[in-house]
Amino acid sequence: MQSKEQHALWLTELGRECAAARSLRHLWEKGLKQLHPTSPNNPRHSMPSTGCWFCVCWVGPGRGGGGEGGEGSRRRQRRRRSRPSRTLPAGSRCPAGPAPPAGNLPFRREGDAALPKMVAGGLCLCGLLRLLCSLLLPALFLSGILCICLVVLLWGVRLWIQRKKQLSSAGRDGKRPLLVAFFHPYCNAGGGGERVLWCAIRTLQKKYRNVTCVVYTGDRDATGEEIVEGAFRRFNIKLIHPVKFVFLEKRFLVEASLYPHFTLLGQSLGSVFLGWEALLKCAPDIYIDSMGYAFTIPLFKYLGGCRVGCYVHYPTISTDMLSVVRNQDTRFNNAAFITSSPLFSKFKLAYYYFFAFMYGLVGSCSDVVMVNSSWTLNHILSLWRVGACTSVVYPPCDVQAFLDIPLEVEKSTSEYSIVSISQFRPEKDHPLQIRAFAKLLKEKRVGQQPSLKLILIGGCRNQQDEERVNNLKLLCEELGVSDDVVFRINIPFEELKRHLAEATIGLHTMWNEHFGIGVVECMAAGTVILAHNSGGPKLDIVVRHEGRVTGFLAEDEDSYAETMAYIFSLSPEKRLEIRESARRSVHRFSDQHFEDTFLLSVEPLFK
Repeated sequence: MQSKEQHALWLTELGRECAAARSLRHLWEKGLKQLHPTSPNNPRHSMPSTGCWFCVCWVGPGRGGGGEGGEGSRRRQRRRRSRPSRTLPAGSRCPAGPAPPAGNLPFRREGDAALPKMVAGGLCLCGLLRLLCSLLLPALFLSGILCICLVVLLWGVRLWIQRKKQLSSAGRDGKRPLLVAFFHPYCNAGGGGERVLWCAIRTLQKKYRNVTCVVYTGDRDATGEEIVEGAFRRFNIKLIHPVKFVFLEKRFLVEASLYPHFTLLGQSLGSVFLGWEALLKCAPDIYIDSMGYAFTIPLFKYLGGCRVGCYVHYPTISTDMLSVVRNQDTRFNNAAFITSSPLFSKFKLAYYYFFAFMYGLVGSCSDVVMVNSSWTLNHILSLWRVGACTSVVYPPCDVQAFLDIPLEVEKSTSEYSIVSISQFRPEKDHPLQIRAFAKLLKEKRVGQQPSLKLILIGGCRNQQDEERVNNLKLLCEELGVSDDVVFRINIPFEELKRHLAEATIGLHTMWNEHFGIGVVECMAAGTVILAHNSGGPKLDIVVRHEGRVTGFLAEDEDSYAETMAYIFSLSPEKRLEIRESARRSVHRFSDQHFEDTFLLSVEPLFK
């Protein structure tokens, strides 16, 4: 009697295990009813209410009874050894059907009593997959509906802007003037980019009569008349016709100080909102980004319906910047705490690659691309891949005004001056100039020569630039050269000419300077130029002309100090020879050459 009950119980357990392995609950119930009545009080005769073969076989053993090799597994092995053989009698069959292949049977013991609760209390893997598959089609349908709504909305905005453009006032001859807008939020600054802006406007006013030039600017602290007057005072540029200014209120969105981290991405997204404000206030026919905010180009092209062009002074991101992060070099835009951490460096590199992809995507929307140097051209071609519509247009340098300065052999004097011309921005690396100058004085490389003065001339755009100047003054005090360094900020053009006429050396220290208008101005004024051995100065400006030396290049504090000492050691006649050669080489950077190449490049926008 006892043997029959054990045999029936053993068959029941084996059938339950086979049924769990094949996830065939109906076969389990059928076989169980044939062999032994189900007892609700016996947990060994109950099957999980939910679950699938995968969850029972592979998820279950890790709960309650322990995983393979655990304590639960060892207890099960001891029980197997203490139990009789489970060979089925001849002619017997498993009530749950054929068993799974050997090795796949989930022999579940008393230690796995928590399995039904686990499976019933949560969602099994197969159930989760079925749920996701059931939601896929509705999600795709909803995404399609949202995309269609977005396209319709954008198309409606485009039509509204076009309608608004058509309703604008007509000119004196009854025809609506052609609106050519320049996006230049800092048009009242005194840098080389602003000189390009005003020369471009003057060039279009000379060529086209029925053109109204518009400038989007955030300089709300000055009137339009004051901005035009400032352009004449700083650059000696007088416009032919009035300019329409559109003052923007959200320029703070492109301030670098607003984005202490992810600055490139933050400023680029901020420029989109600033561009949207500009587009709503004035919808032009032709849009030219003259300050490097490439993310505004698709906005004006696809929503504003404009023909778009851009003048690229400096790519927002370049392959050189990628190499700096990859090599973990410390620069002004690659902090030391990032270069010291391989993890941070890899994360920033991935961020730069993503941004470079987006930058190339928006830049490729431009109809006309103008770059200011061979260095910029190489980087834009590698990122934007728009070689068919890209051309080099050297920025206009007022070389004629500086060519009026007479060149002659230097007379004996009690003081020599070194002049630097550049805006007070971090990439200009003014600290390098001050440290190299202090090293020159400290080591007394110039012997008994007259005293030296370093004159830093530049423009301040905002409070951050002013704070930067204050920090430079503190650096001068720290190095003990405060009495030998002079700061001249936002000075008139005539004063700039006077300083250049009196200077012996023109100093430039920016790494990978896109072009270097200040370098050209120093060479035209007759100074011996000492520039950074990279970027535009290396490729386009400080190059041999007619086989003669036009200037010198350096890279670090020591090389700058050594080269300045070498220049002062030359005889006045030798320095005069270098100055004359440099002056002859700068005619290719004149205003007239800029006007010719600029008009040739933008001609497709006016067809």
